[in-house]
Amino acid sequence: MKAMILAAGKGTRVRPLTYDLPKPMIPILGKPVMAYLIEHLARYGVRDIMVNVAHLHEKIEDYFGEGEQFGVSLGYSFEGYTNELGVAVPEPIGSAGGMKKIQQFGGFFDETTIVLCGDALIDLDLKSALFEHKRKGALASVITKEVPWDKVSDYGVVVTDDDGRIVSFQEKPKREEARSNFASTGIYIFEPEVLDLIPADTVFDIGSDLFPLLVERGLPFYAQKRAYDWIDIGTVTDYWSVLQSVMLGEVRNLNVPGVQIEDGLWVGQNTRIEREGTTIVGPVYIGSGTHIEAGCTIVGPTWIGHGSHICAGANVVRSVLFEYTRILAEATVQEKIVFKDYCVDREGVMSHVSESETSEWGNARNRHSPPDLHVVRAA
Repeated sequence: MKAMILAAGKGTRVRPLTYDLPKPMIPILGKPVMAYLIEHLARYGVRDIMVNVAHLHEKIEDYFGEGEQFGVSLGYSFEGYTNELGVAVPEPIGSAGGMKKIQQFGGFFDETTIVLCGDALIDLDLKSALFEHKRKGALASVITKEVPWDKVSDYGVVVTDDDGRIVSFQEKPKREEARSNFASTGIYIFEPEVLDLIPADTVFDIGSDLFPLLVERGLPFYAQKRAYDWIDIGTVTDYWSVLQSVMLGEVRNLNVPGVQIEDGLWVGQNTRIEREGTTIVGPVYIGSGTHIEAGCTIVGPTWIGHGSHICAGANVVRSVLFEYTRILAEATVQEKIVFKDYCVDREGVMSHVSESETSEWGNARNRHSPPDLHVVRAA
């Protein structure tokens, strides 16, 4: 079995994180979410993987290279064009359109292929899913996950007959109108013949274009209803919640990195924690090269990225601080994500450095901060 990872989207619902990162590069415990997907595929012996890229493509390509460190072979398909200045300009062509482009170029899809969105953590039994796909003689299969009925409006849901054959879809239906509570998880299994149904040189989406076509033509198209961990990073709020769950140990097979120096406290290399008047209530991770000054209070679940500086008397509560973040003296950051010049609360409300008191912020940066250190003055 081969694999394709969908990684060409802009990730607009996860801004501001995706202003500077493609969505598959958003870190979980300091490692891009797409890395977990590749490791999972490798565990099941999937070695040949294509990735479609567009937005900030070079960050994915530079990090993963050709996949040697994961024991796989990675290839990339850039969706866009190179302009007269030699600059690569992203121009996504839809998830199915991206597959068609790959097939036309080199015929990659010559055997059963699993297709995954690059922005979710999964522990799906791929061997079992492939067995069911083959047993039913499916041309295409969608892996679904049962979600609470009061959450169906957040998902595209799949409607099937008694044998699991897909008869229709509902995109984010109202609770009272939903005919199913099985959500499409963005994990698909395709036979090569599926590629013949996708028009060339056309923006074409898997969910909104290809799947209705499969239903319309009455082709063998099935849903698999499986119980497994599927952690989707759909929004910034989701990301905050995922990090909280991971730090609390509620997600299997994900362990906090670093060295555990006391109950609930993990640290990276060469951290400096001034203990006088400092209170740390775990679970807390403090990245390498981070300085925690005296008198701070840090309450978990909290992740503090490497190279950060928490000044005297500051309070960091249930928050995620990306690398090179400075929290100024006596400031409070509670239930927030701090990423470069942005701060986002757990409800998704975003603020920018420019919304702080400019003069004091500017003085703090000029006196104390290297150019890439990001300063938070207040809650």
